[in-house]
Amino acid sequence: MMALSPQDLQAILLSVKVASVATVLSAPFGFATAYLLAFGRLPGKTILEGIVNLPLVLPPVVVGYLLLLLFGRNGAFGPLLAQLHLRIVFTLTGAVVASAVVGFPLLVRAIRIGLEGIDAHCLQAARTLGASRWDTLCTVVLPLAAPALLAGMTLMFARSLGELGATVVLAGNIPGITQTIPLAIYDYTATPGGGRPALALCLVSMALSFVALLAGEAATRFFRTRRS
Repeated sequence: MMALSPQDLQAILLSVKVASVATVLSAPFGFATAYLLAFGRLPGKTILEGIVNLPLVLPPVVVGYLLLLLFGRNGAFGPLLAQLHLRIVFTLTGAVVASAVVGFPLLVRAIRIGLEGIDAHCLQAARTLGASRWDTLCTVVLPLAAPALLAGMTLMFARSLGELGATVVLAGNIPGITQTIPLAIYDYTATPGGGRPALALCLVSMALSFVALLAGEAATRFFRTRRS
């Protein structure tokens, strides 16, 4: 039997914590961005879409380096963060930021697909009956987009669990502070005799991602059944 060490358990808890916080904090911004891309009529929409999806195609290490240039001590936001007494580099906050940036495109894409699938007649009927844009958003768009929102959050959570490249550049690999499951596995693969604990963490990571996907699918079916 492959036992988990206290350090492994810390890495698992940190992974769940980082993925959960990144997903929950990103959800409102992801919905707003997807709404803008689905229904907005603004110049430069294609450029915005490209920027949102860029982390999906860039190597995660590149994303991490760009974040380091932004949030490092001498980065673009470094002086502002210093004035606010905030530190992102080599902290758990940095791990959350890295996971959020890398997983954000998946969140936006899933929600956008759901929004674009809403029957335009439903929106027109709501507006014809006198509903404001805010009322239409709360009573029509959000309920109909709930399955897509859950699907996007599930994908982002699963992606965040496996994030490595951007996290190691921005947050480092500090046991008990920023070392998540992928970073712990990376350490084990470079250590003689680390094969069994690395495999144990791989199995835990797969199980967590699988449970997250099953939970997301179950929630999506629940909302669809309720809607029909």
